Amino acid sequence: MEVEYGRRGVITKLLGFVIMVLGLLDSLLTLRGGVPDYEFIALIFLGACVFAIGAVRGGRGQRPSAETAEV
Repeated sequence: MEVEYGRRGVITKLLGFVIMVLGLLDSLLTLRGGVPDYEFIALIFLGACVFAIGAVRGGRGQRPSAETAEV
């Protein structure tokens, strides 16, 4: 019994990763400038949430039907 999983959630995970990286880079650049700015932490958490949504969508695969299941 083989179950093929699609590519669902790949774009969402990629978008979440990019948002997290941008938030991390922005927060590091503001720290280098000497002014700690904590508003970019929300951007990192937003990216993590979007990534988690993509991971959940990608984890949902096609369930095998009862007719194709081998006993």
